[in-house]
Amino acid sequence: MRLQSPQFQALFTPGLRSVAEMFEKKNYELRIAGGAVRDLLSGMTPQDIDFATTATPGEMKEMFTSAGVRLINNKGEKHGTITARLHEQNFEITTLRIDVVTDGRHAEVEFTTDWEKDAERRDLTINSMFLGLDGMLYDFFNGYEDLKNKKIRFVGKATERIQEDFLRILRYFRFYGRIAEQPGVHESSTLQAIKENAKGLAGISGERIWVELKKILLGNHVNHLVQLMYELDIAQYIGLPLDRDLDEFARVTKNVQNLCPKPMTVLTSLFKGKDDITNLDLRLKISKEEKNLGLFLMKHRQELTKAMGPEPLKPYQDFIMDSREANTNSKICELLKYQGEDHLLQDLQQWTVPSFPVSGHDLRKMGMSSGKEIGAALQQLRDEWKKSGYHMDKEELLSCLKKL
Repeated sequence: MRLQSPQFQALFTPGLRSVAEMFEKKNYELRIAGGAVRDLLSGMTPQDIDFATTATPGEMKEMFTSAGVRLINNKGEKHGTITARLHEQNFEITTLRIDVVTDGRHAEVEFTTDWEKDAERRDLTINSMFLGLDGMLYDFFNGYEDLKNKKIRFVGKATERIQEDFLRILRYFRFYGRIAEQPGVHESSTLQAIKENAKGLAGISGERIWVELKKILLGNHVNHLVQLMYELDIAQYIGLPLDRDLDEFARVTKNVQNLCPKPMTVLTSLFKGKDDITNLDLRLKISKEEKNLGLFLMKHRQELTKAMGPEPLKPYQDFIMDSREANTNSKICELLKYQGEDHLLQDLQQWTVPSFPVSGHDLRKMGMSSGKEIGAALQQLRDEWKKSGYHMDKEELLSCLKKL
């Protein structure tokens, strides 16, 4: 097939046209690769575009340098990737490769001009396609058919692909949550290959696992996929607690649908105690902000709830007003998502945190001089202000002070 969609046509910026002309002049083949092809075939505009070529890194460097094109970020060169900058746009172009040696984490590569050999070393069929700049699709493993049928399959034998890089187990789950329409539609041979190789995840760095896990937590079918991780003995190798609360997880994943939660908001529902978050941090090296959010949600998920009556949001507002931390508001928003309080979340997001209208200076003008007396009076007024729902103004509060 030949693709000519508006999303595809929009890729042809002055920069890409210049790059295409250079490669054509030298008779090097250049095609769009991987995820960008998948997105274009799905009618989406890709966020990142990777290119593949028959030119070696040395040939690309010579071609770009002689044309006066700036090259940036030479870290990828040993893996065959050259990044050129034209017309304020970066182009990441990688020489076709085959894996010579793999250890489940890294691969030693050899360059090739065989497009099928390069496709063969990729993880999933939907990520193994190429798209020519004329719109021609090159699909060696029925990736387009799988994409249309919302099917996630490894290229070739699942066991071989997984053993090349054990992180592909989590990539399988991530793309299942992104592409598949229904939970539970897996090939039994794929699940068997995952289970047999789950232990390989123990050797993958926590940072790489966390990147994939966060995307899984924000995708579709998350409840099904996390339950499956436990069934396939994956959880223990990626920092998830063995003593988990899958009922709470099921409840919370339902609560947060369409509320754009943070990954930690979803994940905390699995945890029963602080040790679970400590162990997760030890394995995955989560950020301080993520760890603090998890501890906050665990501490307040049951005790901080809406009030009965006409002001259900008030306990949350009081908590924010009493807090001395800068990001309490965003943590409370995540708590409301966790609890499934979407209406209260909307109300809180529209609420502007009010400023207490009385200062020590106001009380000194009333004749108070003792710091202790002023402090006590301010606290009394703050309590009255809170009772009023933060509506009383300065005059009302000061007249209230005279009566106290």
